[in-house]
Amino acid sequence: QVQLVESGGDSVQPGGSLKLSCVYSGFTFRDVGCMGWYRQAPGKEREEVGVIYLGNGRPYYDGDATAGRFTISRDNNKNTIYLEINNLKPDDSARYYCARCHGCAVAQCFNPTNWGQGTQVTVSS
Repeated sequence: QVQLVESGGDSVQPGGSLKLSCVYSGFTFRDVGCMGWYRQAPGKEREEVGVIYLGNGRPYYDGDATAGRFTISRDNNKNTIYLEINNLKPDDSARYYCARCHGCAVAQCFNPTNWGQGTQVTVSS
């Protein structure tokens, strides 16, 4: 059974940092080429943050808002991908999800499935 479990979300002040984790089970990195991180703020559509290719660990990011502040990584030995966010801004407040991709093209995750329950990030002073 495929399962993804996110964790690491918290309430932080602007300028702070968080490292989110997504532990996956029911498949291995050899079965899945890439995985994605997404976020959804209240009243907004879910948006892709970026993807990581599990084989070579290469991440790709979406959007200028994440440039330089978001780092996606993976540990195949732990069946885990990570999203580290530095210099957090109030606009980063959202529920963050990981998903299994069924193929990727650079930063685009195709047909994301097996969503986890998400982890909440709240940024406020």
